[in-house]
Amino acid sequence: MPNPALIREKVRQAIALLNEKGIDAWLTFVRETEQTRDPVLDLILDLNVTWISAFILTAQGDRVAIVGRFDRENVAALEVWDPVIGYDESIRGPLVETLQRLNPREIAINYSENDPAADGLTHGMWCMLHRLLSGTPFVGRLISAEDLIGSLRGRKTPLELEAIRRAVETTERLFAEIGAFLRPGRTEREIQAFVHERMRAYGVEPAWDPDYCPIVAVGPEAPAGHAMPGDRRVAPGVLVHVDLGIRQEGFCSDLQRVWYVLGEGETEPPPEVQRAFRAVREAIQAGFQTLRPGVQGWEVDAAARRALAGQGYPEYLHALGHHIGRTVHDGSTILGPRWERYGQTPYGVVEAGNVFTLELGVRVPGYGYVGLEEDVRVTPQGAEWISHPQTELWVIRP
Repeated sequence: MPNPALIREKVRQAIALLNEKGIDAWLTFVRETEQTRDPVLDLILDLNVTWISAFILTAQGDRVAIVGRFDRENVAALEVWDPVIGYDESIRGPLVETLQRLNPREIAINYSENDPAADGLTHGMWCMLHRLLSGTPFVGRLISAEDLIGSLRGRKTPLELEAIRRAVETTERLFAEIGAFLRPGRTEREIQAFVHERMRAYGVEPAWDPDYCPIVAVGPEAPAGHAMPGDRRVAPGVLVHVDLGIRQEGFCSDLQRVWYVLGEGETEPPPEVQRAFRAVREAIQAGFQTLRPGVQGWEVDAAARRALAGQGYPEYLHALGHHIGRTVHDGSTILGPRWERYGQTPYGVVEAGNVFTLELGVRVPGYGYVGLEEDVRVTPQGAEWISHPQTELWVIRP
């Protein structure tokens, strides 16, 4: 069910951002959203519509929805959009009339080369919009809403932040239950099945594909990354790594934790395992200390890479961190290296209100993977932990 209070909070934020960024109007143009859903609808509507629809916000505070007649009552019931204009034969008339009345100098629309969350306008709808606006000056005033949407998704409002905190708290409880469940003989698949059962008990969902959420990696033969759990068994002398996120009340968490299974005669993990854990923790801490408003994403990643390399470990082959929110990868800026595959996202500027993961790991030959991931919020002064960081290697005693 839609949360009108949260939608109103995001719509107010969008209007403030239009003023901040000097954009007159923002147009979200959609159809049959049950089949093809623009990601921004979760922020400003959280309903599906069937007919071609236009949602227009302006820097002056206008909140105009133009929808098919049979969608009108649902949209009006939110008490967010006013007026809610219904139509029958064609959206062209009310759309053009509304734009003529508002007369914006620029109209931001939802396309982007860099941010999938800002690229909800399909090519077909792009063509249709140009056709509907042909013969008007507005077809020449269309610009990308990428920067606007990046800030709108990235700057978490108070209600959004509280929902993320609750998701993180539930995830940390799940990790405590996983630790109690782990023992020699358990397979990766059994651990995953246990987590899924506990998720159902909590009334939450996996934050990504349940086939590999959680990701469970046991021992030195387990692949790191987005791999499905297999039949590898927990045994003395190996590392157990779990990457887990949930979706609760529409918002996500994303954390990684690691255990060591003591071998015969061991009272603590081997020195090389402990050294790897400390190096990972220190690298994440270096990223945390660099994370603050105004820095570019790649700078945060570079600080963590330097710290890890300084301990003699190879660089990780991914970004240090990503936004989390309504999805597990939410927002435009990546805390990552300036690699072509990331496009312009590592050059994004960190903003107060952003919520990021910080994650990296190293392999320890003969033992497995030491990987950690924490969730953090950017404040005006720097950063604060949302999760409770794992500060020591957890131990399983057979």
